[in-house]
Amino acid sequence: MRPASELNTVLAISLSLLGLCPSGTAVPSPEEVRTSERADELYVECGLNGLLDASTFRSAYASVVRHHASSHILALADMTRPSTEKRLYIIDLASRKLLFRTWVAHGRNSGDLNCTSVSNTVGSLQTSKGLYRVEGKIISPKHGDALLLQGLDPGINDKAMEREIIMHGAEYVSAAFIEEHGRLGRSYGCPAVPVELMPRFIDLLADGGLLYIYTH
Repeated sequence: MRPASELNTVLAISLSLLGLCPSGTAVPSPEEVRTSERADELYVECGLNGLLDASTFRSAYASVVRHHASSHILALADMTRPSTEKRLYIIDLASRKLLFRTWVAHGRNSGDLNCTSVSNTVGSLQTSKGLYRVEGKIISPKHGDALLLQGLDPGINDKAMEREIIMHGAEYVSAAFIEEHGRLGRSYGCPAVPVELMPRFIDLLADGGLLYIYTH
């Protein structure tokens, strides 16, 4: 039996040839079909079913392929979920394992409980979506050990360095903060994570790991 994605593509092509495709509907290229099928395979093999929407992972994987990024460690932040949910996934694509699932904060001006807006503008204090390459470990004067992030999507997150967007630990990313405030604390646009997990994330992501921030 053919995979559902292949059947959908065959149907789309058939409808297009018959002139029945809705106006503006794009027929996926063979490469896009292969990428989608591979993403769906990895989604299952990594044990993400029921933990993360398949479409979210598909979007992240397509971005990795599009940028020809070679790292096998992918951090995926699903900012469509409220900050009270563990919406950061650290995935080893090579060994096909979900290594961590935890909380991650969004920017102060991106919303309260939910991330409702994004920006690439300096001084916006908002989250930026898209794919990032994780650079080396740095020492932040305010947050201690942290990871520098380079935005790979022009016009979407390529001001990350200028904005000093980093992955860092924060006390406001914790179960205790959620219990007291009903949400996580918020950053200046950085994907802040639990303090106790930062050393492990540095080991996994420094010098070439990937971070994908997904939003609506």
